[in-house]
This record gives sequence, C-alpha cells and structure tokens, in this order.
Amino acid sequence: PLSDPAFVAGLRPIPSRPTAGAGGRDLEARWSAADIVGVTPAGAPIEIRVGRSDRPLLVAFLATRCDGCAEFWQGFGGEGGGGLPASVSAVVVTRGPDFVAPEEVARVAGAVVGAPVVMSDQAWGDYRVLGYPFFVLVDPASGTVIGETVGFGWSDVRSMIRSAGQES
Repeated sequence: PLSDPAFVAGLRPIPSRPTAGAGGRDLEARWSAADIVGVTPAGAPIEIRVGRSDRPLLVAFLATRCDGCAEFWQGFGGEGGGGLPASVSAVVVTRGPDFVAPEEVARVAGAVVGAPVVMSDQAWGDYRVLGYPFFVLVDPASGTVIGETVGFGWSDVRSMIRSAGQES
C-alpha cells in the first residue's frame, strides 16, 4: 500500500521550511543540533559529536519491531547505507535501554555497516522525534538541522538530502 500512488497522494510532507510566522516574517526552519549521547547495544557509552564531522550527518531514528524500519535496517547492512550519497555520514538511533532490550537492538543492528548504532532516549527528545522511521539531516559546519522526513523508503531519505542541497 505504501507504493500505491493513491495512498501517498493524500500525504503531506513534514514542513521543513515554514514560510511565515507572527507578523508575516519568514521563520528560519533550522534549529540547533544536539550531540547524540547514549550507549551501544553492548552497553558501552557512546557520543556522536555532530560538529566534528566534515560531512552532513543523517540521523536515522529506527525501532526494532517496525515493519517500516526493516528496509532501513537492511539498507544500513551494506556499503553505502541504502544508496546514501558518499557526501553524507550516518548514525542510527533507537530508544534507550529502558524502552527496548539491548539484545533486540543488537540482533537487528548486527549487520549495520559504517554507521554507529546508539541507544538514546535523550536524542529522541533533542530532535523532537515522535515516531519512526524518522530522519534528520545535520549540517556540521553550522551545527543545525537542515532537513527532516518520515521515511516511507530510501527514496524519501535521498529526496530530503537532495532538497537540503547535500547530495554530491
């Protein structure tokens, strides 16, 4: 059903660039990005410093028991992360150990290549994520969020990256 044009025709993209705020002034859609602090599925502390990269960072918020997330877990299981441009690095973020069993995260993340997997409730709050699969693109130079999307497939994620001008 997700690939059915009639189904997606009624969906509206998440606005990433509001056009006018109070008084008719343009609003800047960017907001400060936060470092991602949590633990690995093995329980080791991990921190992803968003301003320390030379490439934009795609933050993928995924769940372990989510039909829509399976495609993304599989995509991160090979070189290129589902066809992400080489100009973008990635990190996968699940809910923290209080909400999901680390063994379950380790099971689905076992094949992930080239993207750290972080268990962090704090990151979900910092990036205002209410559901999954959800993707946020961070510009490390400015330390701001420059794109966001709900992922109905890798094409949605690549489109958001293109729209943010970060595909090369």
